[in-house]
Amino acid sequence: MTRFRPGRLLLQLSCLLIAIWLVAPTLVVIPMSFADRKSLAFPPQGFSTQWYANFFANPQWFGSLVVSLKIAAMVAVVATIIGTMAAIGIERLKTRAGGIIRVLLLTPMIVPGVVLAVGIYAVYLDTRLVGTWTGYVLAHTLLAIPFVVIAVGANLAVFDARLETAAASLGASRLTTFFTVTLPLILPGILSGALFAFVTSFDEVIVSLFITSPQLKTLPVQIFSSMTRDADPTVAAVGSLIFLATTLIIGLGLIFGLRRRGA
Repeated sequence: MTRFRPGRLLLQLSCLLIAIWLVAPTLVVIPMSFADRKSLAFPPQGFSTQWYANFFANPQWFGSLVVSLKIAAMVAVVATIIGTMAAIGIERLKTRAGGIIRVLLLTPMIVPGVVLAVGIYAVYLDTRLVGTWTGYVLAHTLLAIPFVVIAVGANLAVFDARLETAAASLGASRLTTFFTVTLPLILPGILSGALFAFVTSFDEVIVSLFITSPQLKTLPVQIFSSMTRDADPTVAAVGSLIFLATTLIIGLGLIFGLRRRGA
């Protein structure tokens, strides 16, 4: 017979209320996206799906989505490779130098975004990287690497180095040991880092505002421009689609994780 625990019930209710409080502002956006008037008002008047159609039909909106997805994909690949190598190198050093390097790599998370954006913009003006694919990828990679280092470093912290020693004692080279022993064991951290890098790039707005151009504009910059110019309800439609996609990705990840644990 299960005993009634008031403390546990209170904790669960508190967590539920906090979750609702955090998600409520996002949920308000969904009904606003179906308004039939060109205004951001809650509750909305009427019902229409024209703003979703406008998102896919308008070259500025849909084009900015494609640009964000391409940049985020490239950043995820580059940042994951660099961040993984950096995390492994830091773990192998085990010295004060490794700690200093780790702090330097995590600096973009500590420095205010505006300060970092101004510095990147100043460098890009001299190198003519403003409004270019290369400029976007380099800037977003700089911001994404710390997340990869943290995710991979967490896996390496619990990694049993004796497994590498055992593989080497059986005649495996360092490269073979890495791909057959180390990489499979830290793969969850690498995948988590890649996901964080993708999301960081896709969601970045401060640095992107400084290095954007009329020909190359990301979705967050397009959203910011729309909000400051005419408050187009298409913004609410975009937010609803992103919320739905994020929910599906997180849900699939949780399901996959639970099945893997059950197996």
